[in-house]
Amino acid sequence: AKKWINIRKSYGNFYKVPRNQTKLTIMLEKLGMNYDGRPHSGLDDSKNIARIAIRMLQDGCELRVNERMHAGQLMTVTSSAPLEGAPAPQMPRYRN
Repeated sequence: AKKWINIRKSYGNFYKVPRNQTKLTIMLEKLGMNYDGRPHSGLDDSKNIARIAIRMLQDGCELRVNERMHAGQLMTVTSSAPLEGAPAPQMPRYRN
């Protein structure tokens, strides 16, 4: 892969939260979700990251490539179009 979407970075930018609030368990908690599976299992972590991405899309986030490799170096990809954000996620009071 030469370019990808870093969900932690997208989450922080979209919900306007600092980097220390973009750990997987914190992101899930703020979105009112429980961690499914075993912590630090690559497959389970991937499934939980996908659940976060789906929720972000439901909240109106437009996920875009935000990182890439160039000449062996990690580069941040910036977009010329402004990204609209949403308020920081809150724990839901009630789920139906």
